[in-house]
Amino acid sequence: MRFQNLDEALGWLYERKKSVVGLHDFQRFLDAHGNPERKLKAVHVAGTNGKGSTTAYIASILRSQGYKVGTFTSPHLVTHNDRIRINNVPIPDDDLLQYLEEGYGEFTDAGLSMFEIDFYIACEYFLEKHVDFAVIEVGLGGEFDATNTVWPMVSVITTIGYDHMAYLGNTLEKIASAKAGIIKEGIPVITHVKDTGALRVIEDTASARHAELTRVKDPFDVHEDSEELVFSYGRYRNLRLQTMAYYQAENASNALETVKVLRNAGVRITPRAVRKGLYEAIWEGRFEKVSDDPEVILDGAHNEEGIRALTGTLKKLGKDCVTVFAALKDKMTDRMIESLLEVTDDIIVTEFVFSRDQKADVIAKDYPVTVEPDYGKAIRQALSRTGKTVIITGSLYFISLVRKQFFHP
Repeated sequence: MRFQNLDEALGWLYERKKSVVGLHDFQRFLDAHGNPERKLKAVHVAGTNGKGSTTAYIASILRSQGYKVGTFTSPHLVTHNDRIRINNVPIPDDDLLQYLEEGYGEFTDAGLSMFEIDFYIACEYFLEKHVDFAVIEVGLGGEFDATNTVWPMVSVITTIGYDHMAYLGNTLEKIASAKAGIIKEGIPVITHVKDTGALRVIEDTASARHAELTRVKDPFDVHEDSEELVFSYGRYRNLRLQTMAYYQAENASNALETVKVLRNAGVRITPRAVRKGLYEAIWEGRFEKVSDDPEVILDGAHNEEGIRALTGTLKKLGKDCVTVFAALKDKMTDRMIESLLEVTDDIIVTEFVFSRDQKADVIAKDYPVTVEPDYGKAIRQALSRTGKTVIITGSLYFISLVRKQFFHP
């Protein structure tokens, strides 16, 4: 045995970095291993925000119909295994360790990155366990993402916003071009993108690749009822979600249009399965209540668009909030802080240990916020604000650290 345990194997995996942009080497590796990615009935989901939630809603609807569903998502909130799930159950430690152990030599020789290895293992695992469908979330961008080796039944592009600009470009059109790279010849594509320039890029790409494009409409009659979200879309009335996050109605709408495409392809999905699947879907770390007294909500709003979605919900709910915020270096933190200040004047900026973490004082600048570099102390300060809802938000990596303290103190 090369690895004594899974922790040792993951330590090796985390050191695997991508040195060359492109899919040529990874595709060659997949070709040599029988192209497991092409044998899956897949749904491929890209976008700046909402792709994880959209993935969760699609998968939950399919599960409610009785299908066996694999999901591939990133990053993870609790354990690395969470990235690879079947019917929402993470790949067991022993299975993940065996794949890493058996593939070590070939992974190393091929120069595969952590994400490429994860995706390859997911494909093999899903095939081994005979899933009916795989819902696959893009990691970064789209065109050069490892997941773009799949040939899906339908492609989904949720939103386009300013994120990962060092890799994807500094305009919405350039970012849209990278994400539109998942559009395949003749494969239907769904999008909720609203920006005119970004949408035009997606429309032009879909037209050039003869891919039928469906634009997701806005949900209507969206309101909160007993800490659940109620909304209507198309012929569906009063659909319910176990969240108070208004933005999740849009992500659920992406799933509804995806279901329509799958039905047109002959997949049986009943209205009852749709309702049940949407209601049962839970996506951790997105407006997730982890405490009632005091009320504490975690939201991985890791970029400007995500923060705007969060503040939009907070405005509608009218909560008196104290916010704890931490972010990475490559984020537009000025705009994020300014959006948060629209809903609360009680913001505690903090930081955490990560390769790309941003220092609290850099984020805070001259804004009217409190700076507390120790995130544990920052959270304790927030919890001491009697009568206020505590919102902990920012980087998903930060949310992952914090979430463990609430569930595994």
